[in-house]
Amino acid sequence: MKRTSALFVSVLFGAALVGCDTELPDGTDPAAVTDPGHSVAPSANPADPSAKDEDATFFERDCGTYISVEAAAQAEAITAQILSAEGVDSGIQTMDLTRTVPVYIHVIGSTTNPNPVTTQQITDQMTVLNAAYLSTGLSFSLVATDVTVNNTWYTMGYGSTAESQAKAALRQGGKESLNLYLANIGGGLLGWATFPSDYAARPSMDGVVLLYSSLPGGSAAPYNLGDTATHEVGHWAGLYHTFQGGCAKTNDYVNDTPQEKSAAYGCPTRRDTCTRDAGADPTTNFMDYTDDSCMFTFTAGQTARMATMMTTYR
Repeated sequence: MKRTSALFVSVLFGAALVGCDTELPDGTDPAAVTDPGHSVAPSANPADPSAKDEDATFFERDCGTYISVEAAAQAEAITAQILSAEGVDSGIQTMDLTRTVPVYIHVIGSTTNPNPVTTQQITDQMTVLNAAYLSTGLSFSLVATDVTVNNTWYTMGYGSTAESQAKAALRQGGKESLNLYLANIGGGLLGWATFPSDYAARPSMDGVVLLYSSLPGGSAAPYNLGDTATHEVGHWAGLYHTFQGGCAKTNDYVNDTPQEKSAAYGCPTRRDTCTRDAGADPTTNFMDYTDDSCMFTFTAGQTARMATMMTTYR
């Protein structure tokens, strides 16, 4: 399919990805939140979020991939323009997600921890990814793994110079390729990702960054079964959080995920934060914030959305 990129370059990048701490999904000012659970990993030095204790206890999932309601609406309008220009009327319903994604894994260590993950952990992570996306038609094939020792990159924070430098030096493949960067990332985050529509503006930044201890067998319990990667790759393929937009009708732009006012943590049951909308909160969905052991579903609508975003932009 012909790709049209000029329409969205100036709008999306810079608005699409902001740290989760910028605004909570229900519009709450994070500065007003005093619940210590919202600080995912205690910092060894509060003045320096990158100085996170490697063995810190994780209270709640925190993802650095965030898009404001306004920016999401702009992104959706631009995607609709692109599809219309390409003569796609029904868009989501006509596209197929079936494809194999080439994967490049970049392990970033430090002088004191030169290779923070094992070969078995990488193998297990690929197995988790493929199992999670099996029902969608999307599969992942590991092309290459490299290991780099760089103390600055090892503790990179979201949007930092270290992140830009690491990605510029290490990224491989084109827009169809998934690059995973594994490090001891700062800011109390488990990971972050770029959206498909970000690629044209800054292709070198494309990919997913993960806390290395979130891989299967890592120390970031209860987020150490590999589904932080599943979650972040969902963003990379075009999905928003299930609580995006709260109880608004358009919320995450997927028709079959019930509206959700705020992120769910732990393993809740029978949670319903948007009572005007039919159905309980999608707390078992990979795009919520629950524990790895309690997230295990993508919906048909999410699969359709990923197909649209991947076909249009990747």
